[in-house]
Amino acid sequence: MALSHPLLSARSPIPPERRGADRFVLPRDHFAPAYVQGHRTGALAQKAKQAHELLNPCRLCPRRCEVNRFEGATGVCQVGRLALVSSAFPHHGEEDCLRGGRGSGTIFFAGCNLHCVFCQNYDLSHRNAGREVTATELAGLMLQLQETGCHNLNFVTPSHVVPQILEALVIAAARGLRVPLVYNTGGYDRPEVIRLLDGVFDLYLPDFKLWSADSAARYLTARDYPEAARQALQAMHEQVGVLRVDEDGLALRGVVLRHLVLPGLPGETREILRWVATALSPDTFVNLMDQYHPDGRVGRDDRFHSIDRRLPSEELESAYAAARQAGLWRFDTR
Repeated sequence: MALSHPLLSARSPIPPERRGADRFVLPRDHFAPAYVQGHRTGALAQKAKQAHELLNPCRLCPRRCEVNRFEGATGVCQVGRLALVSSAFPHHGEEDCLRGGRGSGTIFFAGCNLHCVFCQNYDLSHRNAGREVTATELAGLMLQLQETGCHNLNFVTPSHVVPQILEALVIAAARGLRVPLVYNTGGYDRPEVIRLLDGVFDLYLPDFKLWSADSAARYLTARDYPEAARQALQAMHEQVGVLRVDEDGLALRGVVLRHLVLPGLPGETREILRWVATALSPDTFVNLMDQYHPDGRVGRDDRFHSIDRRLPSEELESAYAAARQAGLWRFDTR
């Protein structure tokens, strides 16, 4: 099924200096997922081993809880030795360049290293609504999604289970896994771990949520989130660059940046978009998400009354205006 090409934006015409969008097209017959070569050379297994060493004491993410997860101890994410999977299915609600006609093969992990007060997946992230899976079981889920025809595998909230993903990927690659992999993260990642993933993930899907430390402390319970996100996104961009797609507009390699636009915080959005355009690239593919709604602790705690409302359309349009002013032009157009 051919897609409308995601390189262009219905909201903003391509500026003259950005024309020649074919430079973002990577012919599919010239592409092979990075981890396939890594499996052949043994590099993938070595990376899995290195990642497992980060579980005791746990220092996978900026929290650095330093608990022994091999023995079942848990830190902020509340996940021990085995990953918790909430669901796995072909997702048709992702960006057009990811979902295509057959869906993005999405694996939702329970637990999270962020505690966003407005969390839209509260049961998954805060109450760990999922089941433990072994590496073999997780590999089986990957292969099943490939067999259904999904265009890629999309690992949602992977930061706290990177070793478990790599362990399962070694098994799945040996059994014929060949689709691109998507690292779908809230952005609270250690750059050292992202660099460890070089040669594993071809697609990074981070959400850069908030710019200031005060806002991050208030709404994400992580004051160091902005600096951690900037460092992680730079590491992702250095690895895979801006988004490149095949002839049908399906994502193959690169960064797709998400930003959940929050009501009443336009300054956070402006600073994030300005930084993306200058520190990464004005050709960065951006999804300005408008699906915020009061959830989690919002509406139950008066301290968060300022975001206890949906996002009005004029605030979303202001976000697009800020993006265009910063020089960004590649948007998800659903």
